Amino acid sequence: MKREWFFDRFCNEQIVVYAEDGKIIEMGVEHEPSGNVLGNVYKGRVCNVVAGMQAAFVSCGMERNCYLPLDEGTALFSTYDGAGNVRERLCLKEGDEILVQVVKAPRGNKGAKITCDLSFVGKNLIYLPKTDFLGISRKITDDAVRGTLLKEADKFREKGEGFIVRTAAQEASKRHLRTEAEYLKRVYRAALKEARTAPVGTAVYSEYDLPVKVMRDSLGGVNKIYVGDRELYEKVLRLARMRSDLNEKQIVMYEGRRQMFAQFGLSEQILKLAEPRVELENGAYLVIDRTEAMTVIDVNTGKFTGETDLESTVYEVNLLAAREIARQVRLRNIGGIVAVDFIDMAEEEHRAAVNAALADALSLDRAKSRVLPMSELCVTLFTRKRTNNELQSFLLQPCPHCTREGFVLSHTYMAMRLRSEILDCFANGYRSVIIELNRSLMEKILGERYFSIEARTSWADKRVYLIPHRTFHEEQYTLRGDNAAVLTLPDDAQLLY
Repeated sequence: MKREWFFDRFCNEQIVVYAEDGKIIEMGVEHEPSGNVLGNVYKGRVCNVVAGMQAAFVSCGMERNCYLPLDEGTALFSTYDGAGNVRERLCLKEGDEILVQVVKAPRGNKGAKITCDLSFVGKNLIYLPKTDFLGISRKITDDAVRGTLLKEADKFREKGEGFIVRTAAQEASKRHLRTEAEYLKRVYRAALKEARTAPVGTAVYSEYDLPVKVMRDSLGGVNKIYVGDRELYEKVLRLARMRSDLNEKQIVMYEGRRQMFAQFGLSEQILKLAEPRVELENGAYLVIDRTEAMTVIDVNTGKFTGETDLESTVYEVNLLAAREIARQVRLRNIGGIVAVDFIDMAEEEHRAAVNAALADALSLDRAKSRVLPMSELCVTLFTRKRTNNELQSFLLQPCPHCTREGFVLSHTYMAMRLRSEILDCFANGYRSVIIELNRSLMEKILGERYFSIEARTSWADKRVYLIPHRTFHEEQYTLRGDNAAVLTLPDDAQLLY
């Protein structure tokens, strides 16, 4: 199997795609100016304590106050095998200044969820400076290896501290583990030092950006890493030199004239992620609907009719759907509660086999999942840990024409598509590109300076003209190349930078 990673940055976004044999398995997007707050440590101030909710609301410098449960304790680390003391209920009052860490990013009209149980993540270890807990990844199954690693991790901690041994630690030497443990402790001490004088709302520790997190956690067994930006390429190269399992020759600076994702056949796959309908190989299909409380996935036979009896047909569709559902929730980064309405099956052993297939497929995901037994209605509920913003928030935005009940492609994603087609025009020999587009999209492109890097470098001797139309739908545009010495354009046409 050919395993490839693709790193790129444009339109103020960092984009990472993982593909197996040309098929996208995982994708992550992070906004460069603000990044992702998940994992950041802030100096916060308690605004109010709500006894009825056993929670406090803390100002951390974000748009909305953050939610802090007062009695959660070490339940945050219960996804690992281990033992330790559960923290007593927090006693806070209005005005208290505390260090907190974001465990769930803001979503919709909800503020971030935070904890006082800080954790600092390395490649092999997670350091818990204020939690007496010693744990280990459940993916390490050899009892002898587990015992050795736990014994080693126990040596690194002092009273009241904790460590969690990650899966990658199986390949690490004792010296590397100790070096990493000492580094994580230094990071914590630096955060404490900054917090002493920092104003409320300051991020005293920021989690690594998307490329660094991928290089730290996700590159086992990779064949090639393609990078579409020179600055990002140098960064990835520096990170690769710190690893023993990556060769510099595996990292390729993509210098093609066309957009990298389009060149490797990934652009159309990315566009399909904005659609609720997912076609299966045999003609059946899924429909994925996101609601306020959960994500609901419906399985349909579609064009697939089978070859024998109805029960066998349904069973075959449900098995294929279970594997594709696991791929889609990972690819779209769907978190929280997911309800799957499988096609009704009469035989109990078929229901159990489909549920097992779903659990097995989800076990390949780095995000933790828990699958409940299938009900008599052939509905399965499972939970998946939310590790980042759902991909839908990057691809789609509320539609302004239907009281925000529907969605259209987001301005950022539309700019990404325009950039790809502009590159195609220049690759075909044109020196000027004329784009007619929705006015609000044009204002977004100019206001956010989406193409500023290209305008200063590879497009310096080219011209891109934007012609706004108030009547154009948000997704409507025309784009053409031109080599005429003199161009006739409307008075309101805008030259890009």
